[in-house]
Amino acid sequence: MLQYKIIPVTPFQQNCTVFWCDETKQAAIIDPGGDAELIISEIAKLNVNVVKVLLTHAHIDHAGATQAISSHFNIPVEGPHKEDQFWIDLIPEQKDRFGFADAEAFTTDRWLTQGDTVSFGNIDLEVYFCPGHTPGHVVFFHRQSQLAQVGDVIFSGSIGRTDFPRGDHATLIHSIRENLFPLGDEVRFIPGHGPMSTFGKERQSNPFVGDHVC
Repeated sequence: MLQYKIIPVTPFQQNCTVFWCDETKQAAIIDPGGDAELIISEIAKLNVNVVKVLLTHAHIDHAGATQAISSHFNIPVEGPHKEDQFWIDLIPEQKDRFGFADAEAFTTDRWLTQGDTVSFGNIDLEVYFCPGHTPGHVVFFHRQSQLAQVGDVIFSGSIGRTDFPRGDHATLIHSIRENLFPLGDEVRFIPGHGPMSTFGKERQSNPFVGDHVC
């Protein structure tokens, strides 16, 4: 069975998430944006074996500590989609601007796209390509638990910004309505920032992408 723990990191309070298999204790760290020492400390408390880093997208608050975490645990990096390579390349020049002193560029070991699967222990996560916030954004979905890690695609009561380079509002709306909402109203999701919600709740009341919005 899938277990998870949310670890807010960086001044942006980004939801770094640890997913693990409670049968094998193998784990994946999703979006280690910063505060690597905090993440490592929380992993030690969970007593799990981290086997990979997963990235929804490559904005610095989601990917800034990827190199540090990957090196510390000697584990591969999977994700995001290859269209986010330019954001990885920008990390060194962005780290001082945003106060991420320890952020580094990194090399992903596996780009991800629609229909891929990432696995650890007895857990298989489905990959959904959901561009718009960034051109290479992906979402991770565990069907058995009806749980998704959506990064900055959608939030409780909001959606991801599209005013960054290569962001696109229409594409983001399409990603949510055509790729995520069909997964089911009962699906709970962990966003990149803020509290969890469900796709059903967002369909009912989200002012940007709800069913009532033309």
